[in-house]
Amino acid sequence: MEPYVAIRPRLVRLAYGLLGDLAESEDVVQDAWLRLNRAEEVPEDVEGWLVVTVSRLALDVLKSARKRREEYVGPWLPEPVVDADPADRVTLDESLSLAMFVVLESLSPAERTAFVLHDVFGVPFDEIGRAVGRTPAACRQLAARARRHVQEKAPRFDVSVEDHKRVVDAFAAACAGRDIDGLLVVLDPDVVLRSDGGGLVKAALRPIEGAGKVARFLVATSKPGFRPALVNGSPGLVRDDPPAVYGLAVRQGRIVEVDIVRNPEKLRSLR
Repeated sequence: MEPYVAIRPRLVRLAYGLLGDLAESEDVVQDAWLRLNRAEEVPEDVEGWLVVTVSRLALDVLKSARKRREEYVGPWLPEPVVDADPADRVTLDESLSLAMFVVLESLSPAERTAFVLHDVFGVPFDEIGRAVGRTPAACRQLAARARRHVQEKAPRFDVSVEDHKRVVDAFAAACAGRDIDGLLVVLDPDVVLRSDGGGLVKAALRPIEGAGKVARFLVATSKPGFRPALVNGSPGLVRDDPPAVYGLAVRQGRIVEVDIVRNPEKLRSLR
C-alpha cells in the first residue's frame, strides 16, 4: 500500500493530463490499483506497470468522451485544479494550464497520450507503446506530430509568477470596478475568452476575440467577490457567488487567454 500512496499523486496527474477531469482520473487510478491487487503475480516494476495501466484505461475513457465533447454546449474546458491540497500533492504546473487543455483537445487520443506521457511526464516510449498498442517508433512520431501542433497553438509563458500575479490582480480590480479602460491596459489586443457553462448556467456559446469585445463582455458579466488562487498551477481567480474559476494566460505582461469555468459539475472541489 505504501508504494501506491507514494506514486498515486503522479498517477492522478497523468490521468488528469489525458482526461481533464479529476473524478474520472481518480476512478481510473483506483481501477488500476484494483487490477494490480487481482494480478496473479506482482510485476517487478510496480510503478511502471501502474503507469502503463492508468494510461491505457485513461485512453479508453478519452476515446469514449470525444463524442460527448463534440456535443458539448459551448466551449469545453477541463475541470480546474484550484489550490491543490498539499497533503494530497496532486499539483500541476503551467504545462497543464486551462489554455493548454484547449490545444490538447485538438489532438487525436493517441497523439495526446504520446505527447502528455512523454513531454509532460517523461514516460519512455516503450512504456507508451504498451499503453497505446503501437511500436515505440510509432509513438515517437505521434509525440513529434503533437509537439509541433502544441508549439504552434499553445500560449508561451514568459513571465515570472510575481509578474503573472501582478497582471491577474490588475485584471481582478478592473473587473470588479467594471473598468473597461483598466481592462484594455492588461488585455492583449488579440486576447481570446472562453466561457464554459456546459449548458447548465449562462455563458458565451462561442469564444470571444479581441480586447474591446472581451472587455465589454467582462464588464457586463463580472461581479465583485474575486479571490486569488492557484488555477492549474498558475495565478488565477475564483469567484464564489456565482461560482466561477478564471484561468489567465499571460505573455509579455498582458493577458492573451481568459478561460472561465462556470459549469457547476466542474466546480465540485470549490464546495
